[in-house]
Amino acid sequence: MSFGRALKRRARDALPPLCFALLCGYFAWHAVHGDYGLQARERRLADIAEARAILARAEAERDALERRVSGLRGAELDRDQLEERARALLNMVGRDELVIPYEPGRRLH
Repeated sequence: MSFGRALKRRARDALPPLCFALLCGYFAWHAVHGDYGLQARERRLADIAEARAILARAEAERDALERRVSGLRGAELDRDQLEERARALLNMVGRDELVIPYEPGRRLH
């Protein structure tokens, strides 16, 4: 058998396993780096955790505002909160009170 024929035969015999290995490598790379791969999954899980933290902060703020507003509703009217809101909205103080002005961006509450 000549050297050329042996080389061609070995190349022909090696081609299917080589193609299969390349195909497996292609899918393995995309399983890690692709749009739906492991790295993308980690990014999505981090985004979900961040969104849940933002949601928890928003819910806590909403609950605080609901507690504050509940003191201003009909049957359970809280006079202290009503007076506080009225003074803040009308910009009025009592005769014996001291007023300390703050810059607009530096509020106490």
